[in-house]
Amino acid sequence: MAELRKLKVTEMNRLTVEEFKEAKKIPLVVVLDDVRSLHNIGAVFRTSDAFLVDCIYLCGITATPPHPEMHKTALGAEYTVDWKYFQHTEDAVNELRTMGYTLFAIEQCEGSILLDKLVLEPDKKYAVVLGNEVKGVKQEVVNLCDGCIEIPQFGTKHSLNVSVTAGIVIWEFACKLI
Repeated sequence: MAELRKLKVTEMNRLTVEEFKEAKKIPLVVVLDDVRSLHNIGAVFRTSDAFLVDCIYLCGITATPPHPEMHKTALGAEYTVDWKYFQHTEDAVNELRTMGYTLFAIEQCEGSILLDKLVLEPDKKYAVVLGNEVKGVKQEVVNLCDGCIEIPQFGTKHSLNVSVTAGIVIWEFACKLI
């Protein structure tokens, strides 16, 4: 069996903060609708940094940077990824709509598109709305979206942690848009 050597940090070709800010982003905005956990918010920032997400919209009770508990999982991504705060998620969704975004709630709904069946157009801009850890995306917000995306699940549990969901969804969008 071949010996595998872990890379050193200096070998990973990581972008500097300045290079990240100037890099071409994927045309994706992540909207967090009343996400309460600072660890989940931080993890979404970190994943968004890893896959060059354009911006994060933080809405309602979702905390905003800087915050030491958020930093534990974001590890500085809260300073690289652009973000904007809205008191009401509906206002965030309406702003994105006027800017030409196609909006999807990440939610189990009648007529949801299964994530593995999602077809994206490379010349369009997209936004995904992820909801509260207990209640999900508010129905009023779902009603404002162009559709819902559902992650296929096969076990006894049919829900995932919001930061895990964000990671899966952001990865899928990155694969289809890069």
